[in-house]
Order: sequence, then structure tokens, then C-alpha cells
Amino acid sequence: MNLPDPGASPGAPLDSKFWGTLTRQPRWGLSWRGRFALLAIIVILGGVFVLKAHDFLAVTHRVDTNILVVEGWIENYALRAAVVEFTNGGYHQLYTTGGPIVGDGGYSNDYRTSASVGAEQLIKLGMPRDRVQLVATHEIGRDRTYQSAVALRDWFRAHHLEVRKLNVLTEDAHGRRSRLLYEMAFGRDVEIGIISEANPDYDPARWWRYSAGVREIISEATAYLYARIFFHPPRPAN
Repeated sequence: MNLPDPGASPGAPLDSKFWGTLTRQPRWGLSWRGRFALLAIIVILGGVFVLKAHDFLAVTHRVDTNILVVEGWIENYALRAAVVEFTNGGYHQLYTTGGPIVGDGGYSNDYRTSASVGAEQLIKLGMPRDRVQLVATHEIGRDRTYQSAVALRDWFRAHHLEVRKLNVLTEDAHGRRSRLLYEMAFGRDVEIGIISEANPDYDPARWWRYSAGVREIISEATAYLYARIFFHPPRPAN
């Protein structure tokens, strides 16, 4: 039996066989104190996530602008809030964005898009028709929010509108991701504000007690991490 050398480094092999092709080495492992510390860290981080996740994702930070952008796919409670925001916020123009309606199989025309559906619903809710401009994207599938932002950016350029600031209104925990993707699409020269309307179907302070809240937060947290870490679109041309 070969005993380990007390002076040997932790990485030094204890034994070898078959002409040195196999070696036996000591390794570091967690003690019970280490496992307890790791568990405590996980519990603390989990508690912070539960308490702060909704506030982090459903961010609201307006900028001083007369342009309001509304994501056309949002639910009626958020569309109603958009009408109030436009009326009270001193805006001059409202733009709705969005791509082909889910289930249509692809783009057919601008009036079969969520941008159009959102625009018509806003008009029914009291928005003046001449203040609503739909800007549809033809893209379907992945990265829909980013593609909608690109379509709006290109629409501004095609109509020779120099936009330096705009507010995007969306629903609930989608807010932080929407702002990030609009910032990616428009670049540093355009300041993006965000308005996140809380979902009335659950209490945001105790979202983990509601199935709707759990679905919303887990889904949006995952999507935000994907957009932040893995999504790298080309830089917008100035």
C-alpha cells in the first residue's frame, strides 16, 4: 500500500498504474460547513429573486418625449392604460408595433398583424384615429420584440423623422426586456423610456402565490437573461 507523501502538493498523484496511464489523486470536496454555506447562499439568492423579481422586470422609467410606442399584442388592461398615458402625458403621436398574428402562418398584409389589432382596439377605446400610426413588421417567430423595434426604427428613417427619445408601453414583466431590445435596435443616439402596466390578475408583491404570476415571472426572467447574455444583433447603422 502506498501512503501519500505529507509534503506533496494537492494535485500530486497518489498512485499510478499501467505505465502511468492511470493515476489516483486527492481532491477537494465540500465539508458539512461548506455544504451548509452553499445552501445558505442559494436560499438567500432565491429569497432575493422572489421578493425583487417583479419590480426588476416590470420597470417603469419615462423619458421626456412626445412619442408613445405601444406594443400591439398587449392585453386590454394595458391598452386602456395606454389611452390614459397618451391623454395625460402630452404626447403628439402614438405608434403601435407588432408582427403577424400568431396562428396565421406568416405575414399576409399589415392589417393581419398585432400592430393593426392593437391600433384598432386603441381607437375603439377612445384614441383619435389621426394620432395612431401602425408600424407592422413582417417577421414571425423568434425575437419578435426586437424585430418590431427594428421595423419602427426603419419607418422613422423612411419618413425622415429624427427621433431622439420615445416611451414604450408594454405589459407587466415584459418591460425590462422590451427596453433592452429597443435600445439594441435604436442604438445609443435614441433614449428609450419604458412604461410597464401591472397585470391585474395577480398581486405583483406576492406573484409566487398565483399561477399567472409564476408563469409570467419565470418566463420573462428566462427571456430577459437570454436577451442580455446570448442575443447579439448587428449594431444599428447611423
